Amino acid sequence: MVLGITGGIATGKSSVVRIFHQLGAVVLSADELAREVVEPGSPLLARLAERFGATVLREDGGLDRPALAAVIFADPRARRDLDGIMHPAIAALAETRLRELSARAPLVVYEAPLLFEAGAEGRVDAILVVTADEATQLRRLMARDGIDEAAARARIAAQMPLAEKVRRADYVIDNSGDSEAAEQAVRALFTRLREAH
Repeated sequence: MVLGITGGIATGKSSVVRIFHQLGAVVLSADELAREVVEPGSPLLARLAERFGATVLREDGGLDRPALAAVIFADPRARRDLDGIMHPAIAALAETRLRELSARAPLVVYEAPLLFEAGAEGRVDAILVVTADEATQLRRLMARDGIDEAAARARIAAQMPLAEKVRRADYVIDNSGDSEAAEQAVRALFTRLREAH
């Protein structure tokens, strides 16, 4: 079984994924695949530099993620262009990896922050959306990225509304509380999924 895990920015998806991994699930991260497809020298990285300018490249030739983020969060068209370049490459790699992992593991967790936005629901058997209340989400995002509240709100607003993701989910874990509560919720879902498959 492949469980897609998504949610809003800074809702604690990674900590939920980490717990699944500790319980024995095999994890595949769309973010790691996204890094892989834009390694220095890749044709995709060249396309990003062509579209967004050389300022999105570091001195060593790698992708400067913060510089790219600054461009795409400020311009919806730029974000759509980025998605159009990245999503097909990530999709092809994800489908191959998920097929390989599913053949040898009973539960594969696919961590994909933009699962719905990328139209990737078909790659998974069920979807877990990780949520957090707005105040928690803002606080985590500001602390994690070192940005002010206005920038944090802009990044949250740039994503599909969390309520829409919840509406489309098979399972929801509210990660507003402490790590112990999240762990209990993940353990319960892990057990339920293992019993169902």
